[in-house]
Amino acid sequence: MASVFGFLRRNWQILSSWRAAVPKDEDALKFGILGAANIAPIALIVPAKSHPGVIIQAVAARDKARATAYAKKHGIPQVFDSYQALLDDPSIDAVYIPLPNGLHYEWAVKALAKGKHVLLEKPPTANATEAELLFHSPLLAKPGAPVLLEASHYRFQPSWARFLALVDGPNVESASVRMAAPAMSMPLDDIRFRYELGGGAILDLGAYNMSALQAIFGTAPAECVSCDVETPGPLPRKAAAGAGDQGDGQQLCDSKFHIVYRFPNGGTGEAHGNLRAGLLEALPTLSVTHREVVVPAEEGGGSDSLPAEQEKVRVRRIKFDNFVIGAFWHRIIVEDEYIIRAPMGDGSGAPRIIKTWKTRRVEKVYTFKEAGLEGPGEPHWLSYRYQLEEFVNRIRGRQGSGMWVDAENSILVMRMLDMAYEKSTLPLRKTSEYRLEMVGES
Repeated sequence: MASVFGFLRRNWQILSSWRAAVPKDEDALKFGILGAANIAPIALIVPAKSHPGVIIQAVAARDKARATAYAKKHGIPQVFDSYQALLDDPSIDAVYIPLPNGLHYEWAVKALAKGKHVLLEKPPTANATEAELLFHSPLLAKPGAPVLLEASHYRFQPSWARFLALVDGPNVESASVRMAAPAMSMPLDDIRFRYELGGGAILDLGAYNMSALQAIFGTAPAECVSCDVETPGPLPRKAAAGAGDQGDGQQLCDSKFHIVYRFPNGGTGEAHGNLRAGLLEALPTLSVTHREVVVPAEEGGGSDSLPAEQEKVRVRRIKFDNFVIGAFWHRIIVEDEYIIRAPMGDGSGAPRIIKTWKTRRVEKVYTFKEAGLEGPGEPHWLSYRYQLEEFVNRIRGRQGSGMWVDAENSILVMRMLDMAYEKSTLPLRKTSEYRLEMVGES
């Protein structure tokens, strides 16, 4: 009953946060949003309401009428005629860029050149070449350089910290990440199926898959073993007419994928994604299986000591349901199989099994305190609110929780995405022709 009450109370508080706002600090950071994107309310506008150090000041869109309606709906004071006009305003301290993937690199560089801190939607770029150019930009090496963060929001949750504490990367034998989006939310003319805009399920959902696999194994994969993709078929006639490089409607964007990586420890990582899934497929799930490891005699129950000729080993399996936005609901299921055995000293045969048993527990972690860590937060904070907290902390030079997505991690994930496309029947997403030298530094 207590868990049900907690679920109801937490989700009521989440819904309430869409209306409530706290007083703002005098020196609160003023954010601008490039594009009237559907993701911005949950990713930034609502989280900013409960952050005293953040004001959503402005928005710009290709269609000013749309930007004006968007600003009115979300209580944003300023509307700019263009993305560049917003960046040119010296009163804007930071920008959030939720544009199509193919535009991320160009507008992130332009924002950095104007000295704006950048919260950049994932994936940060359309391919690894762009990622290396962006994250290794000289604009980020200057004294007092702005802060650039890829918005891998799920990695800022206390539940993610707890999950990683349970994972032993070098001893992971296999891991699987499943991501899906209901077909009803992804019409065939959606920008995610526009090749020239950096579309495709691998780049969209795969940003979660590959980021999670990298974190689980703690390293880059040695190779992409296979990448099987499905495409959604020709675009609707109206969309195909403006599809540019997609020619007569031939789809160059994947709607579904299954990717297998081999990691340096010999472990296997699998990524599953589907932008045209059924409703019951939509729960993001992680599964991890470890190799057996020798553990102390007292672990997992039983005797506190063993005869010299015996040893205790453990095989750990972890399942993390709803790892993406865990504040609504999530669970981390830890299953440990213990084996007491007497190894054959001369290696001539299989060890003698003396006893086996299993333990199972379910953990739910909504605050850093529950994870046994220090850090700000409330049980009803969404992953995006935790992310915003750390972004502002980094800008202000505060320590925060220590959770972060650094430049090399973002580049590594983009390389994994490229490896998948290179193994598939589809081309890499296009590299922008935009370059830094075209930008006048301010």
